[in-house]
Amino acid sequence: MLNINQVSKTYSNGVHALKNVNLKIENGLFGLLGPNGAGKSTLMRTIATLQQPDNGSISFDGIDVVNQPNELRKRLGYLPQDFGVYPRISAFDLLDHLAILKGIESKAQRKEAVEGLLAHTNLFAHRKRAVSGFSGGMRQRFGIAQALLGDPDLLIVDEPTAGLDPEERNRFHNLLVSLGHDKVIILSTHIVDDVSELCEDMAVLGAGEILLQGNPIEVTQALEGKIWRKIIHAHELDEIQSDVDVLSTRLFAGRTVVHVVADDQPEGFEAAPASLEDVYFNTLSQTRKTVA
Repeated sequence: MLNINQVSKTYSNGVHALKNVNLKIENGLFGLLGPNGAGKSTLMRTIATLQQPDNGSISFDGIDVVNQPNELRKRLGYLPQDFGVYPRISAFDLLDHLAILKGIESKAQRKEAVEGLLAHTNLFAHRKRAVSGFSGGMRQRFGIAQALLGDPDLLIVDEPTAGLDPEERNRFHNLLVSLGHDKVIILSTHIVDDVSELCEDMAVLGAGEILLQGNPIEVTQALEGKIWRKIIHAHELDEIQSDVDVLSTRLFAGRTVVHVVADDQPEGFEAAPASLEDVYFNTLSQTRKTVA
């Protein structure tokens, strides 16, 4: 279990990136959902021992992460939002080099681990190609392969599907699910569908604070019967917004689909099934109203 207790972080420019964050994360896929600038990457980097919190504590299976960073690194796999690769080096050679840095000294053990991970990430056929020439999806799968070196117990993936096409996104989802439930896997993203499809537990982070935590099904059920929908033309949106608090809008077949949350049915709206996206936007909306 990963325990995060009262963790805060303020950067030198005065940005309060994290504000007394508390989380308990069990084995399995955990989704950390939030908009850009919410503090997700700051929290991931802090857990991954790349920076120290200003205050608070983090523990993982008895390891004091803040004071024993090297002990955690032995059990950590990390795929950052952006990672660079050496040019003109093949996937096999680069993963073998990273395995050496990870502490796998035996050449035979490295060969077995590297070939196994390339096969698991569906990259074995491309093992002789330079990673710098991989597509975005292939690079992300290579990133997971390097993160899995040493069979870590804690795996952090930061915005892994941003920019991927639907096919690569599905392939990446299947890869994450195949990792099983014997690890703590943290998926940090602003893409609601990633969390909805993969995670049994989740939290919403906004402006550096945990705004909501729970099972995606349960938090979605809490909004059942309160979500209403109307399909309009774009020029009608201003009038709609003057009458009701709009939760979200999206385009469908050239029309605008408006969602609102209300106890009673607004005039001209129809009932709609609640989704995790509704929960997400409603959580952010309620927080903004509180701050205002």
